[in-house]
Amino acid sequence: MVSLSEICSPSITPPTTATTSHHMKPIQLSDISRYRSELMGAAIIMIMLFHVPVPRADLFFGLKRMGNIGVDMFLFLSGIGLWFSWAKATAADNMPVPPQMAAKRYRQRIMQFYRRRFQRIYPTWLVVACLYYMPQHLGVTLGHIDWTDMTLDILFNWNFWTRDELTFWYIPTIMALYLLSPYYMTLLQRDRSYQWLAVVPMVWCVMVQYVTPIHDAVGHIEIFWSRVPIFFLGINCGEAIRRRDTLSPAMLPLIAVLFAMAFGTSLWLEQMKHGLFPLFLERMLYIPFAVTLIILLAMAFRRSPRWILTAMAFCGGISLEIYLIHVQFILNKIIPLHIHYWPTFLLTLVITLPAAKLLQKLVQLIMGQLYSRHTGTAKKQS
Repeated sequence: MVSLSEICSPSITPPTTATTSHHMKPIQLSDISRYRSELMGAAIIMIMLFHVPVPRADLFFGLKRMGNIGVDMFLFLSGIGLWFSWAKATAADNMPVPPQMAAKRYRQRIMQFYRRRFQRIYPTWLVVACLYYMPQHLGVTLGHIDWTDMTLDILFNWNFWTRDELTFWYIPTIMALYLLSPYYMTLLQRDRSYQWLAVVPMVWCVMVQYVTPIHDAVGHIEIFWSRVPIFFLGINCGEAIRRRDTLSPAMLPLIAVLFAMAFGTSLWLEQMKHGLFPLFLERMLYIPFAVTLIILLAMAFRRSPRWILTAMAFCGGISLEIYLIHVQFILNKIIPLHIHYWPTFLLTLVITLPAAKLLQKLVQLIMGQLYSRHTGTAKKQS
């Protein structure tokens, strides 16, 4: 019986025939890690293309809608990155210790994992959330301000979980997945058979859609449930990429066919049947679509000019900031100009990139100042 590890992390020897080995090289899975920033840059550009409005009757509508796959690419790459980080931490902490000490060490490792993950996202999120939610809440009559709602929105984007507010939905989603991931990765280290747990959220998505009591309770956050499988799959595949496994070049036609099937079906659904099918169905298509697209893009980046790699890596390096500011603070101000799709996108991009970089620098400055003060206080107390 073929295991999931053999599917997700094969180390396949290239064909031995002289013709094949001469003309085709193995597919390097390590390129996914090597070009991670470039892949994230491509993903955020797709998301920006998705957010720019276009009329439903336009022939570009379906293709534009598929830019949403950038989110799935982010989650898959995030899962891979988390496995790299977790494997490195556990490899450096493998000395045998008594059970009580081992439990304490495990808790410390998890807390360190959380601290590193949230330090990248949370400070930037707090700055943007304050800039967005405080004017909304404080703009009403002072006596009617819901201070609790405003505080919870700023801290956790609470209205996403309670009312499916999609303004910044990716942030609470990735934070929740960060919270789950150490325990999932611990199970994988104990027994790789646990990687089949990635199938469970796929079944859960069907239950959420069609089992009425479940749908009534948690169906409003379908956009979260349908993205859990691709994140877990990224974690599953992380070890193969970390080991620098390769795929036989004979796999390339299969990858291309699977990509074409998922791409073509998604395009048909969006262009011809938008609004007539449960969205989780397309998100299940996005799983093979995103994985094959990432492999093909990584292969393409090996042969891309340096300027393309530099541009994509730059966008990938500020992808969080781009995501947080490009719609609410920039695109929504450009849409009333009623210019065409591509000018709208390009103008949004030109304004967003320096603004996102400035936001990144600002948050780094603030965090640097806070760290310096904390370090100085700690030294005085010691």
